[in-house]
Amino acid sequence: MRAQLEALKERPHARVLIIGGGINGVGTFRDLALQGIDVALVERGDYCQGASGASSHMIHGGIRYLENGEFRLVKESVEERNGLLKIAPHYVKPLQTTIPIFSTFSGILSAPIRFLTHKQGKPQERGAFLIKVGLTLYDFFSRDGGTVPRHDFKSRKKALAELPQLPADLKYAATYYDASVHNPERLTLDVLQDGEKAGGTTAGTGQARPSNYVAVTAVKDDGVELTDQLTGESFMFTADVIVNTTGAWVDMTNLAMGSETKFMGGTKGSHIVLDHPGLLAACNGREIFFEHTDGRIVLIYPMGDRVLVGTTDVNADMAADAVCTEAEIDYFFDLIGHVFPNVLVTREEIVYSFAGVRPLPRHDETAPGFVSRDYRIERADNTIAGASVPVLSLVGGKWTTFRALSEHMSNDVLSILGEQRKISTAKLAIGGGVNFPATSADVESWIASHTSESVDATRAGVLLTRYGTRAEDVIVHLLAGKDTVFDSTGELSDREVVFMVENEQVGHLIDVMIRRTSLAFRGLVTSELLAETAAALAGPLGWNEARVADEISHSIDILARFHGVQVQSLIA
Repeated sequence: MRAQLEALKERPHARVLIIGGGINGVGTFRDLALQGIDVALVERGDYCQGASGASSHMIHGGIRYLENGEFRLVKESVEERNGLLKIAPHYVKPLQTTIPIFSTFSGILSAPIRFLTHKQGKPQERGAFLIKVGLTLYDFFSRDGGTVPRHDFKSRKKALAELPQLPADLKYAATYYDASVHNPERLTLDVLQDGEKAGGTTAGTGQARPSNYVAVTAVKDDGVELTDQLTGESFMFTADVIVNTTGAWVDMTNLAMGSETKFMGGTKGSHIVLDHPGLLAACNGREIFFEHTDGRIVLIYPMGDRVLVGTTDVNADMAADAVCTEAEIDYFFDLIGHVFPNVLVTREEIVYSFAGVRPLPRHDETAPGFVSRDYRIERADNTIAGASVPVLSLVGGKWTTFRALSEHMSNDVLSILGEQRKISTAKLAIGGGVNFPATSADVESWIASHTSESVDATRAGVLLTRYGTRAEDVIVHLLAGKDTVFDSTGELSDREVVFMVENEQVGHLIDVMIRRTSLAFRGLVTSELLAETAAALAGPLGWNEARVADEISHSIDILARFHGVQVQSLIA
């Protein structure tokens, strides 16, 4: 039995129903729950399964948005970046970023044209003068509440001393600071659980009721039809306000509710993850953020012992799966060669790939790179179950601004409901970010204080990285019974898997591989790991042998079809 789903079925009404469990929907869920609002959320797949989980893993102000004239968005983004570094320090980390520069004055004439027309035109690189102007503006926007250093420029000689694999024809290098989020899926779960706790939720009860694997399938005379994606069972649900945060699928969700809209025009972005010590060393611990030969801004940066490379920006076919294509991989190899000409990369070094559809507004002839990353909220009033129900659709939105966006959306909902805001989330620590160790010495101290015969220092460190200070709850759970660390990896155990089932709404085996851990992202999924994890899930989820086999096959298929990962099946 899924307690969260049962809570929706037992009380099939909420003041607010949120459709979509990406970061913006989950953020709005948390914000409304903190205001004491009776709120429900449904997600047709797993939380953070769509665009929220397919991001470039950056928390950034968007320096290139300055060229689009999106000054409001840049200001909000850098302020939110500064805030997330403080309230989610367990997942959001400072990211030193270097821009290699190959000319001094290039682009001075073309930049104003791009600014005014939002059309790409013939690619022309941005020289040191333009980049200096942009970074100076960026620093200006970053000054309020900021803790990151200001940018600096280095000459060719000094730049090559720090990054010797950069091309010899380099003229300058500019370095500034942004942030990254290494575990966007787990940060989304933390935000969700904060909302559950705020709503007095225990195992799906209370005023804040979220459930994954539940889709909106129709609107009927007695309400919105919700369908359990794991069993196929449907039931009706009503709400005083509906919030549509389904990203690139906003129009499709509205159509399912009987209203035709044409708000969205998403673009696909793909990434690859490489196990490449040479490329990792070439980055020297920082992101390389630069303009490729086609004018597209791309990035290469280390994440642990892996290197993330991205991203593309092409109009998306919503009828097709979002996957990283062979042509995009060729593009990535070309851009790596552009900035690190002496670093050879092959397909054998790709351990994972992923793609998602950005929830951008319909943009007609505007070049994808110039489509606004800002958001707006559209309201319509639908007749549902004989009543006029306001439906708020989110158009756009990006990871960095999810907290501010959620507050904006919640304020609109509160206004409709005639309620007042009780608390702001601006300085409210998220999940495992509460009392997170501030320095590396504090991290070592935390690990030492949570090490025992049953949980060694390495395992405690893995748990702190995975859960933040919520790892304390996990460790208590591990010590409450016989815990067996898997043979296939020292990073997971049977009792931790049970903890995930009891606290994190696991629906499929693949949820653990991709969204409850980073094992898939790092290319560490094996057939042995799938078998051990499926066996650990079987008991708490009531799976028989046939279901275990199906879940293993399903995981192998998802990894191959969507992520380019080939895992040999143990099943005959």
